[in-house]
Amino acid sequence: MRDIFEDIFDREPPDPAAAARRSLQPKLREKFFAQATIGEAAEGGYPVLLDSKPVRTPGRHILAAPTKPLAEAIAAEWQALDKYIDPTQMPLTRLANSIIDGVTGAEENVAEEVRKYLGTDLVFYRATLPDGLVARQSEYWDPLLGFARDELGARFVLAAGITHVAQPDHAITAAGEAIPRDPWRLGAMHVVTTLTGSALIALALAAGAISVDAAWAAAHVDEDWNMDFWGRDELAMQRRASRFAEMRAAATVLSLLREEAG
Repeated sequence: MRDIFEDIFDREPPDPAAAARRSLQPKLREKFFAQATIGEAAEGGYPVLLDSKPVRTPGRHILAAPTKPLAEAIAAEWQALDKYIDPTQMPLTRLANSIIDGVTGAEENVAEEVRKYLGTDLVFYRATLPDGLVARQSEYWDPLLGFARDELGARFVLAAGITHVAQPDHAITAAGEAIPRDPWRLGAMHVVTTLTGSALIALALAAGAISVDAAWAAAHVDEDWNMDFWGRDELAMQRRASRFAEMRAAATVLSLLREEAG
């Protein structure tokens, strides 16, 4: 199983020229198994099995999830494959690999990366013109500030334009305490934060205070406003769709873990 994940799910940055050549003639490994299932819970959680054999991550850890529904969702991604193992169609597996190999054991460092966004969060920086954009930012972003205030006890301040405004230490501390330390929720939140540029969006999504579609719309208020005037670029929209697949995978992890917690 090792060569499969080294070849297909390798997380090392590829050589740009080699990547360009591969993109022209992608070589996907043929699907080699009949059934993707999950095993009994063990120390690492519920393992994903391919024809009863455990799958391993690129870091050689067992691919296992902390809850049965989450493990079943990952296994379903494998089962849905047709003839080839295509990582672009497996965002949940890629996220699970990164959490198991990269977040577990480094929780404090990852949490600190998320916390840093609280000082320069997307939703703090507001346009002054045109009025339509001002109103749209307020529509999508004010509820996030309300969530931070009412649910986290964090009162942030707004900035006009892009000039940096220092946020109150007490607000960053209060919101920072809501950042989870378990690797799965933390890893999913980190993905949402980096995709959206907002730790507040990630915190609201993790708490179930906002849907994944609303979170994605909030992250793209400015971009969508510009598209309304200048039109849509097809390649940009394809890249955006790829990022949204990652967003949905992270939202799935957060949702399933929240449901399990009751």
